[in-house]
Amino acid sequence: MILALDIGNTNIAFGLCRDGEILSQWRIGTDKTRTSDEYGILLRSLIETRDIGADTVTGAIISCVVPPLLGPLTDTVRDHFNVSPIIVGPGVKTGMPILYSNPKEVGADRIVNGVAAYNKYKKAVVVVDFGTATTFDCISQSGEYIGGVIAPGLQISSEALFNAASKLPKVEIVRPRTVVGKTTVESMQSGLVYGYAGLVDGIVERIRREMDVKVRVVATGGLSALIAKESKTIEEVDDLLTLKGLMLIYEWNRP
Repeated sequence: MILALDIGNTNIAFGLCRDGEILSQWRIGTDKTRTSDEYGILLRSLIETRDIGADTVTGAIISCVVPPLLGPLTDTVRDHFNVSPIIVGPGVKTGMPILYSNPKEVGADRIVNGVAAYNKYKKAVVVVDFGTATTFDCISQSGEYIGGVIAPGLQISSEALFNAASKLPKVEIVRPRTVVGKTTVESMQSGLVYGYAGLVDGIVERIRREMDVKVRVVATGGLSALIAKESKTIEEVDDLLTLKGLMLIYEWNRP
């Protein structure tokens, strides 16, 4: 059984895989104040709710965009699962050339998503990831990471409205009944949901013109299903894309 962890700014997604199949997956909040032992107890407890013993884990892989948590969670895997994890970064085989001006600037999760998407479609693809930031990662027809786009995430935008405008409330990010809101909450929900659908479609159309090739567009991340329903360009939603990419990279770097 292989343990895969994707450490993001807002959430940590982790899952267990055997023979290339993701058997179970969980998502917990990212908390920089937790110790490695606290994370160990939390991960083991969640895994054991599925009647899976921690001793069945024989390997692990981690991607991380929160540097202060990489050490503690590496220790968690070593101390609580008795394996040394592969860390996605320089020196790890991904099979994907990075054409960024400085490849080290590209977040590990973005590379992992690109690897998973290209392995799935074997063609030019754009991955739209609705995380703390909304990112667009562009993979060429020959499987190169050619660059991307970073925009503020949906939740960040919602929080910014609440914090900066005294009379605007916190709202649940859901599809409103109509585009033209009849209440302040509905108006904000409309701006967030339809605004981001428009943002996605506008950026994807520009990417398509710039890449000058027919690309597949796949979405992942917490709010991907909500926005995909309102988007004209998103063709598929895959919530497990990052974990699938981690499992591929693990197999290519298996100890």
